[in-house]
Amino acid sequence: MAGHSHWAGIKHKKGRADKERSKIFSKLSREITVSAKLGDKNPDMNPRLRTAIQAAKQANMPKDNIFRAISKSEMSSEKNYENLRYEGFGPFNIALIIETLTDNKNRSASSIRTVLQKNEGRLGELGSTTHLFYNCGILHIDKKKFSEEEIFEMATNFGAKDCRNLDNYHEVISEKEDFYKVKSEFEKKLDNFQYSGIEWRPFNYLDLNKEKSEKILQILESLEELDDVQNIYTNANLENIKL
Repeated sequence: MAGHSHWAGIKHKKGRADKERSKIFSKLSREITVSAKLGDKNPDMNPRLRTAIQAAKQANMPKDNIFRAISKSEMSSEKNYENLRYEGFGPFNIALIIETLTDNKNRSASSIRTVLQKNEGRLGELGSTTHLFYNCGILHIDKKKFSEEEIFEMATNFGAKDCRNLDNYHEVISEKEDFYKVKSEFEKKLDNFQYSGIEWRPFNYLDLNKEKSEKILQILESLEELDDVQNIYTNANLENIKL
């Protein structure tokens, strides 16, 4: 579940194969299980769980899978997972933030380090790349739901930081701390979102040519294949890659 941007679009379009879908479902299930274990089993009372379930539905995960993932949270023998963030650099000095949900931080660090080192990159210390990004909440809302004026007024009233009118959807940006509050207000007005989540967005993108962009794409895909990796964010501009 790579960080949103052009990379997210690439991933979703390339991830239709059964093998890819199975891995995506596995990662989504893990997030649902952990969210349910850490909070209320009722998604109406647990914003993180509600967001995880919505992401699963957006990925067309069957309802039975979602139910099983919630049920797993009640098993006392279930492994204890924790959210860990890793930071590093790829070739051409691109910055990376890699979010994991893992029960073994040594395994996660080792596997991420191996992928980066094989691709002319390196793992950095905490804080080595986060200063190049800002942490924010993102909502994508179908343009058919509201007009530009309506969405701007709601975003302002609900405490959002910014609102943008993009090609196929409205993008509402909030402070990370306000994300669930803003999202809850919008949920009173519509049934679903095209996308919702907390992301790391770069302050500035690093432009690369097509050849370099393809190289970065290979690294991102290799990181995505790691079971512990949940989200990847980069400041590389991948617009040169045609889908």
